[in-house]
Amino acid sequence: MGDGETVRFLIHLFNGRWFMVFASFLIMACAGATYLFGTYSKDIKSTLGYDQTTLNLLGFFKDLGANVGVLSGLIAEVTPTWFVLTIGSAMNFVGYFMIWLTVTGKVVKPKVWQMCLYICIGANSQNFANTGALVTCVKNFPESRGVMLGLLKGYVGLSGAIMTQLYFAIYGNDSKSLILLIAWLPAAVSLVFVYLIREKKVVRQRNELNVFYQFLYLSILLALFLMAMNIAEKTVHFSKAAYATSATICCVLLFVPLGVSVKQEIEVWNMKKLPIEEPTELKVEKPKKELDLDLDLKKSAKVDLEEKETKSCFLTVFSPPARGEDYTILQALLSTDMIILFVATFCGLGSSLTAVDNLGQIGESLGYPNHTVSSFVSLVSIWNYFGRVFSGFVSEYLLAKYKLPRPLMMTLVLLLSCAGHLLIAFPVPGSVYIASILMGFSFGAQLPLLFAIISELFGLKYYSTLFNCGQLASPLGSYILNVRVTGMLYDREALKQLTARGLTRKDVKDLTCLGSQCYKLPFVILAAVTFFGALVALGLAIRTREFYKGDIYKKFRDSPESESELVTGSRKS
Repeated sequence: MGDGETVRFLIHLFNGRWFMVFASFLIMACAGATYLFGTYSKDIKSTLGYDQTTLNLLGFFKDLGANVGVLSGLIAEVTPTWFVLTIGSAMNFVGYFMIWLTVTGKVVKPKVWQMCLYICIGANSQNFANTGALVTCVKNFPESRGVMLGLLKGYVGLSGAIMTQLYFAIYGNDSKSLILLIAWLPAAVSLVFVYLIREKKVVRQRNELNVFYQFLYLSILLALFLMAMNIAEKTVHFSKAAYATSATICCVLLFVPLGVSVKQEIEVWNMKKLPIEEPTELKVEKPKKELDLDLDLKKSAKVDLEEKETKSCFLTVFSPPARGEDYTILQALLSTDMIILFVATFCGLGSSLTAVDNLGQIGESLGYPNHTVSSFVSLVSIWNYFGRVFSGFVSEYLLAKYKLPRPLMMTLVLLLSCAGHLLIAFPVPGSVYIASILMGFSFGAQLPLLFAIISELFGLKYYSTLFNCGQLASPLGSYILNVRVTGMLYDREALKQLTARGLTRKDVKDLTCLGSQCYKLPFVILAAVTFFGALVALGLAIRTREFYKGDIYKKFRDSPESESELVTGSRKS
């Protein structure tokens, strides 16, 4: 290539769909700071002297910010993607930086509501990253949305373990400094790629799924490496140099998918330079009656479309289109399908968020050392990843081959989550390790399924808003199950232990409960609620089975904007 040719190719590369996918992987790999709450929550509790109910209230506002993304969705409907990502970067830095200043004593101790505000702002930035990167990728690859959601949410799941490796390498075993890393790293990564994430023209490639499988294998390699490091760090003493080496390898594995993206963009570039032969058009004269009939049908369709467009959205709210067509926001939110999905999400994600947020205190109550508690959080993060990619890829395969409704897979995932909750309620030696794996896997698997179901049932036109509305149930479930149930029952048991020792609440700085009784009743309740959610998801699977039996992606293949077999497929044919 000459200099001019190289410059043109680089412009093509940075504007390409595949490079955008790689950039989205990096943004998502830093967008899961909320899953590290179990690691640094002990610092907040001890530094500020909170009881468990107050700490769980803070956890609720973290979940509220992480899941109430309606604002980011609405902003994305009327502004470019770069603006959405920039807002998210600013919110991430401000929220978590204020928490770091608080726990390090650099500012005066804030009131509880101020801490809730800080963590809510920081966590809410995750929605701006999701809306900017994830929604855009789904729109750019509509026929591969299941695998795309699985991969992107999988990287979010791994982000906790990735940032743990980085903070060990940069700051050592100082969990307060982890909060500082959470403040600056995600903000910086989003700003680097802020102008590269945008909607592209949908160009279907015959080898598209194979490329996603390459991304999958590379991400599995990263997950296995992180798991190996997690095990090694518990059995061997790591020096600062060893942590630096581990973090370097982790970063290299994060950048390997760039090679796949560049290879695909080179193939697209080469195909654009090939001459395209115009197909010979075969004209068939239609009888006059058929031509008149076609004209009448087109006029009728045009009139119907104009009537729908002139009607207020409030007048059509209870007259939704068929499943799979583009619903308005009100039509989707008030539909029976969305209400059922809301209840299942309330039960499933609400219980899972409660379990993940309490993981640090669960380990503490059962007598595990601090370093082991960090391994529980890393296990949840890694298996969160496996759950996400599994549900994304496997549900897509089962849907394509056997027409299996995605809500049925959500039912199975929620049943698996029940088993994890019961292992916490009735612990045996080492059961928390197994529970961390089960809860991490099931928690991760629920999100791609939820987002894919919403995109399939209600269309992609208002997906930026609808997918954010769809997860509103999880913070509500988290508040009721975490603050009003788990936190209060934990504190009640802790106060009993204080009374037995002849002490009162004023005699201790933070309220701590020790023993298996601390979380027994709360997690029995969580298991029961999750089982009910599984039954609700099964009801949605039964309602939508006829819809999933059809070809739900047909309209994307029939779209005039969809150009088939551009790259490798053209060469093979």
